[in-house]
Order: sequence, then structure tokens, then C-alpha cells
Amino acid sequence: MYNKVVLVGNLTRDVEVRYSQGGAAIGKVGIATSHKWKSQTGEQKEEVMFIDLTFFGRTAEIANQYLHKGSKVLIDGRLVLEQWTAQDGTKRSKHSITVESMKMLDSKGDNAGGGYNGGQQGGGYSQPVASQAPAPQSEPAPAHQVPEIDIDEDEIPF
Repeated sequence: MYNKVVLVGNLTRDVEVRYSQGGAAIGKVGIATSHKWKSQTGEQKEEVMFIDLTFFGRTAEIANQYLHKGSKVLIDGRLVLEQWTAQDGTKRSKHSITVESMKMLDSKGDNAGGGYNGGQQGGGYSQPVASQAPAPQSEPAPAHQVPEIDIDEDEIPF
């Protein structure tokens, strides 16, 4: 089976980080994405989706440190179904995304804290999936090189 989700959007709030009893960081945030299209009548339409994200470990700490409400990110993860019992005893559930890797898409001038370059070109941070062997590390890109991202204006939400 294959469960892979890729999203580009803007964070709807600042990242909230908590720590498990074992000391592992768990970050929660929301992302807004949009889809634009023309209706049969030629009218421009837009659908906005709000999706909850969960970061774990070092990815959660990095997201908390470098991302804020409105930050543009590319998320790679998997769809999960969260289930719980509410205080009134009703069973509740929702779909969310467990983030496996992320790339920060804001340029250095767009956010006051700058960006994070985790040893990869593109200014992103990826945490290897536990079931996979870590990839060999490549040389970090020199700080003066800014990678180009080939994204069409129509593909960027908002």
C-alpha cells in the first residue's frame, strides 16, 4: 500500500510544540492550501482547504524555531486518522497529515529569522523515515548560493 501526501501552503498559526514523557518533541499546526479553476461559465473559482499537520522529533523543533503563521512550506507526509473520545463521551475522529519532511519556501527576506539550511539545497529539512536507512550526507551548499525553485505562479496557493 502507498500513503503519500504532498502539500504546498501557508501555516494558519504558529507551531505548538509539546514533549512526550520520553522527551520527544511533537509539533501541531495547520496549513491552508487552495485550488483554482474556471467553471463551465468561465467564472474563476477557488477552493481553500485547511489541514492539520503533526511534526515529530527534530522536525517539530525546527518547525517551531523557524516557521510562524503565514510561512510558506512544502510538506511531504502521510494521511492518518486520529480517533479519540470527547469529554462528553462521544467518539470523534479527523484526518490529518503526519509530516515526514518539509521545505521552507519563504525567501530570507520574507521572514525576519531567515531560513534553515539543514545541509540540503533548497533550505529544507528532511528527517529519514524510521524504516529506511539514512541517506549519505552530501556537502552543504555554500551560504551565498540561493537555489531556484521552478514553480509556476498558478501553482502557489494565495
